[in-house]
Amino acid sequence: MSFSFKSLHIPDVILIEPQSYSDNRGFFFESFKESEFASNGIDVKFVQDNISHSVIDVLRGLHFQIPPKAQAKLVTVVSGKILDVAVDIRKNSSTYGKWVSQILSDQDHKLLYVPEGFAHGFCVLSEEADVMYKVSSEYSPEHEGGIIWNDPKLNIDWPSLKPIVSTSDSQLPLLENLDDYFV
Repeated sequence: MSFSFKSLHIPDVILIEPQSYSDNRGFFFESFKESEFASNGIDVKFVQDNISHSVIDVLRGLHFQIPPKAQAKLVTVVSGKILDVAVDIRKNSSTYGKWVSQILSDQDHKLLYVPEGFAHGFCVLSEEADVMYKVSSEYSPEHEGGIIWNDPKLNIDWPSLKPIVSTSDSQLPLLENLDDYFV
């Protein structure tokens, strides 16, 4: 099996395409292989897997965890289709405050690697979607943080005009009001 690794406009965010094999029974692909990921610059130990189920127009994010429990994420869609977004919140980065997006679906099996120092979110494009992501630190409520999804300075081009957002996500701060967690 093999993967292709492609840096996006923010080079630390990497789109991964696994080789998939299909026949009359269905398909098979490897979604993670530590040795291949490490040899392509993703030398991260993933310690927890998460799965979310959402309906069309649900927008989750923009979330991150602060050090010492910061998380890198490896995101894929098990069923459905999403627009996945990563925002650089590393204060000294040349891409600070910039974002990249990628459509992920169960049709192409692509994965998105989002390193520590990025806020992450997604919006569901299909009737329903199941999203699975590996993280490099276990969930820690006292270390969670976020940015409001519609921060005008970020100007993220979300696909839904009326997204369904949780109460807690709708009360997240603007990027400019965040502490310097990632310097």
